[in-house]
Amino acid sequence: MKPTHIEHIGIAVEDLDAAIRYYEEVIGLECYAIEEVKDQKVRTAFFRVGDTKIELLESTDPDGPIGKFIGKKGPGIHHLAFAVPDVNQALKDVEEKGVRLIDQRGRLGAEGLEIGFLHPKSTFGVLTEFCSE
Repeated sequence: MKPTHIEHIGIAVEDLDAAIRYYEEVIGLECYAIEEVKDQKVRTAFFRVGDTKIELLESTDPDGPIGKFIGKKGPGIHHLAFAVPDVNQALKDVEEKGVRLIDQRGRLGAEGLEIGFLHPKSTFGVLTEFCSE
Protein backbone atom coordinates (compact mmCIF):
# COMPACT_ATOMS: atom_id res chain seq x y z
CA MET A 1 0.00 0.00 0.00
CA LYS A 2 1.37 3.37 -0.99
CA PRO A 3 -0.61 6.63 -0.84
CA THR A 4 -0.93 8.44 -4.14
CA HIS A 5 -1.30 11.93 -2.65
CA ILE A 6 -2.70 13.89 0.28
CA GLU A 7 -6.43 13.70 -0.36
CA HIS A 8 -7.39 16.38 2.13
CA ILE A 9 -6.63 18.10 5.40
CA GLY A 10 -9.58 18.10 7.81
CA ILE A 11 -10.08 21.20 9.95
CA ALA A 12 -12.59 21.27 12.82
CA VAL A 13 -14.51 24.56 13.02
CA GLU A 14 -17.20 25.88 15.35
CA ASP A 15 -19.05 27.90 12.67
CA LEU A 16 -18.97 26.48 9.15
CA ASP A 17 -20.43 29.58 7.50
CA ALA A 18 -17.88 31.91 9.13
CA ALA A 19 -15.04 29.55 8.22
CA ILE A 20 -16.22 29.34 4.60
CA ARG A 21 -16.24 33.15 4.39
CA TYR A 22 -12.66 33.24 5.75
CA TYR A 23 -11.34 30.71 3.22
CA GLU A 24 -13.15 32.46 0.36
CA GLU A 25 -12.69 36.15 1.24
CA VAL A 26 -9.29 36.07 2.94
CA ILE A 27 -7.47 33.08 1.46
CA GLY A 28 -9.13 33.37 -1.96
CA LEU A 29 -10.35 29.79 -2.34
CA GLU A 30 -13.77 28.73 -3.60
CA CYS A 31 -16.03 26.38 -1.68
CA TYR A 32 -17.21 23.82 -4.21
CA ALA A 33 -19.32 21.54 -1.98
CA ILE A 34 -21.18 21.53 1.33
CA GLU A 35 -22.45 18.21 2.61
CA GLU A 36 -23.88 16.69 5.77
CA VAL A 37 -22.64 13.23 6.77
CA LYS A 38 -25.34 12.23 9.23
CA ASP A 39 -23.73 9.07 10.63
CA GLN A 40 -20.59 11.09 11.47
CA LYS A 41 -22.66 13.97 12.92
CA VAL A 42 -20.88 16.55 10.80
CA ARG A 43 -21.39 19.17 8.08
CA THR A 44 -18.48 19.58 5.71
CA ALA A 45 -17.31 22.17 3.21
CA PHE A 46 -14.61 21.53 0.60
CA PHE A 47 -12.01 23.70 -1.11
CA ARG A 48 -9.38 22.69 -3.68
CA VAL A 49 -5.74 23.73 -3.52
CA GLY A 50 -4.00 22.03 -6.44
CA ASP A 51 -4.46 18.27 -6.03
CA THR A 52 -5.25 18.60 -2.32
CA LYS A 53 -8.50 19.56 -0.65
CA ILE A 54 -9.28 21.38 2.57
CA GLU A 55 -12.27 19.88 4.41
CA LEU A 56 -13.92 22.06 7.02
CA LEU A 57 -15.85 20.06 9.63
CA GLU A 58 -18.65 21.48 11.80
CA SER A 59 -20.29 19.22 14.36
CA THR A 60 -24.05 18.73 14.18
CA ASP A 61 -24.02 17.12 17.65
CA PRO A 62 -21.79 18.04 20.61
CA ASP A 63 -21.42 14.30 21.33
CA GLY A 64 -20.24 13.55 17.78
CA PRO A 65 -16.55 13.09 16.95
CA ILE A 66 -15.98 16.71 15.88
CA GLY A 67 -18.00 18.08 18.79
CA LYS A 68 -15.90 16.07 21.23
CA PHE A 69 -12.67 17.10 19.47
CA ILE A 70 -13.54 20.80 19.69
CA GLY A 71 -14.64 20.36 23.31
CA LYS A 72 -11.25 18.87 24.20
CA LYS A 73 -8.82 20.68 21.92
CA GLY A 74 -10.72 23.57 20.36
CA PRO A 75 -10.96 24.24 16.63
CA GLY A 76 -8.03 23.43 14.38
CA ILE A 77 -6.47 20.70 12.30
CA HIS A 78 -8.36 17.48 12.95
CA HIS A 79 -6.89 14.92 10.54
CA LEU A 80 -4.68 14.23 7.55
CA ALA A 81 -6.16 12.09 4.78
CA PHE A 82 -4.17 10.07 2.24
CA ALA A 83 -5.60 8.77 -1.03
CA VAL A 84 -4.97 5.05 -1.43
CA PRO A 85 -6.07 2.61 -4.13
CA ASP A 86 -8.00 0.38 -1.68
CA VAL A 87 -8.96 1.49 1.84
CA ASN A 88 -9.58 -2.03 3.14
CA GLN A 89 -6.21 -3.29 1.92
CA ALA A 90 -4.46 -0.22 3.34
CA LEU A 91 -6.12 -0.75 6.74
CA LYS A 92 -5.11 -4.42 6.70
CA ASP A 93 -1.52 -3.56 5.72
CA VAL A 94 -0.98 -1.05 8.53
CA GLU A 95 -2.71 -3.25 11.11
CA GLU A 96 -0.28 -6.05 10.23
CA LYS A 97 2.50 -3.57 11.02
CA GLY A 98 1.10 -2.99 14.52
CA VAL A 99 -0.91 0.18 13.94
CA ARG A 100 -4.07 0.52 16.02
CA LEU A 101 -7.17 1.15 13.90
CA ILE A 102 -10.35 3.09 14.56
CA ASP A 103 -12.05 1.47 11.57
CA GLN A 104 -11.51 -2.22 10.87
CA ARG A 105 -13.13 -1.81 7.43
CA GLY A 106 -13.82 1.11 5.15
CA ARG A 107 -17.06 3.06 5.48
CA LEU A 108 -18.83 5.74 3.47
CA GLY A 109 -17.57 9.29 3.98
CA ALA A 110 -18.09 12.70 2.44
CA GLU A 111 -17.98 13.04 -1.35
CA GLY A 112 -18.88 9.36 -1.65
CA LEU A 113 -15.36 8.24 -0.74
CA GLU A 114 -14.65 5.06 1.18
CA ILE A 115 -12.76 6.03 4.32
CA GLY A 116 -10.97 4.42 7.25
CA PHE A 117 -9.19 6.00 10.23
CA LEU A 118 -6.03 5.03 12.10
CA HIS A 119 -5.83 5.74 15.83
CA PRO A 120 -3.67 8.79 16.67
CA LYS A 121 -2.01 6.85 19.52
CA SER A 122 -0.34 4.75 16.80
CA THR A 123 0.41 7.61 14.40
CA PHE A 124 2.44 10.03 16.52
CA GLY A 125 -0.62 12.02 17.56
CA VAL A 126 -1.97 12.65 14.05
CA LEU A 127 -5.44 11.28 13.31
CA THR A 128 -4.84 9.67 9.92
CA GLU A 129 -7.47 8.79 7.34
CA PHE A 130 -7.23 6.62 4.24
CA CYS A 131 -9.61 7.43 1.34
CA SER A 132 -10.41 5.68 -1.91
CA GLU A 133 -12.98 6.15 -4.64
